[in-house]
Amino acid sequence: MPEQASIFGQLGLAVLLGLLVGLQREHAAHPMAGMRTFPLITVSGTVAALLGKQFGGWIVGAGWLGIVVVLGIGTLLRLRTEKAEELGTTTYVAGLLMYGVGALLVVAPLAVGVAVGGGVAVLLQFKPELHRIAQQLGDEDLRAIMQFVLLSCVVLPILPNQTYGPFEVFNPYKSWLLVVLIVGMSVSGYIIYKFLGPAESIWLGGILGGVVSSTATTLSTALMVRQEPALQNGGLMIVALASSVAFLRVGVIVGVVAPETIAICIGPLMVVAGLGLLPVLIAWWSRRPSLAAMPPQKNPAQLGSALLFGGWYVGILFALAAARHYWADQGLYLVAGLSGLADLDAITLSTARLMAEHNIETSLGWRLILTAGLANLGFKIILAGLWAGTAFCQNLLRWMALPVLGGLLVLVFWP
Repeated sequence: MPEQASIFGQLGLAVLLGLLVGLQREHAAHPMAGMRTFPLITVSGTVAALLGKQFGGWIVGAGWLGIVVVLGIGTLLRLRTEKAEELGTTTYVAGLLMYGVGALLVVAPLAVGVAVGGGVAVLLQFKPELHRIAQQLGDEDLRAIMQFVLLSCVVLPILPNQTYGPFEVFNPYKSWLLVVLIVGMSVSGYIIYKFLGPAESIWLGGILGGVVSSTATTLSTALMVRQEPALQNGGLMIVALASSVAFLRVGVIVGVVAPETIAICIGPLMVVAGLGLLPVLIAWWSRRPSLAAMPPQKNPAQLGSALLFGGWYVGILFALAAARHYWADQGLYLVAGLSGLADLDAITLSTARLMAEHNIETSLGWRLILTAGLANLGFKIILAGLWAGTAFCQNLLRWMALPVLGGLLVLVFWP
């Protein structure tokens, strides 16, 4: 009885996933396949895989060839009335893939088949947006992304996974893997920025700016305010919001690199992020400032920037190890504060790795990260003053006073 229920469950999921993709194709008015054809194709894959368990896997291959023949005949018939360039291949590839999804529901965990089938529907639905992203990415953006793919997918697997140098902290594979993590997070935010375009939204500008780079967002916003002083209130909101999101980003990094420590680290980081967000909420509800467009963002996948970040990260890793060896915990705070001035990600990665390897206590680790974060807030206030003028710097200092003072209190009194 349980086996029978499992079979019916697999067939039911095949029908639902086929209907999902068929609905999208029907809505797109594709004449070849729709809400009847795709469920039949997906169920065919499931039935073939069920039969294959009894009679051999060749049945799945034979069924796939049958789907190829059926779709091929349909294509030939349509060529009699339509031009070849008008047919497209997306629906046919989707049909072959959904046959495979049906088979996956039998031979793999159900979650795998459901994820692939849902992903097919999403890709089909977002065709205009994906084309728009491709058009908005310039040659320089595409070249930088491909360089990042080269280093992450080709170079990363061949790096040695062993420790070198003094203090036994430098591992080429693990170090570059963490660089890939940071650049990947930044690239994701940048792609979303390209996806949305220069929309008029303070919230989007601040959130995406914090995901890509809060320091770069502060600089670009300060330049925007210097050119258009009337946008000062909106600029203040963007910088404060991006800075709060940066602390959330730090929490994500710690959760990925040292997941066993996140329960202890997340509390103080979220308190400071919330304190930074509070002035933004008050200003939004009281004044509703306007903004011409989101601050421009540069592609974070530049090869030179990735290599520079990797070198900075390794340097901080050695500096932390040396400071702990020669000056105990007091030296760690000095390194954290100085490194946080320029970049918050590198010190976060280094500290999280040390926590994960149990080289420092978790209570000390989050305090080092928070120290770097507070130093980074101070650096961004100075940066804003240099680029946007004294008035913007003074206003930003008032906005940042709450998270800075709150962060210092958290450092001293948090258990």
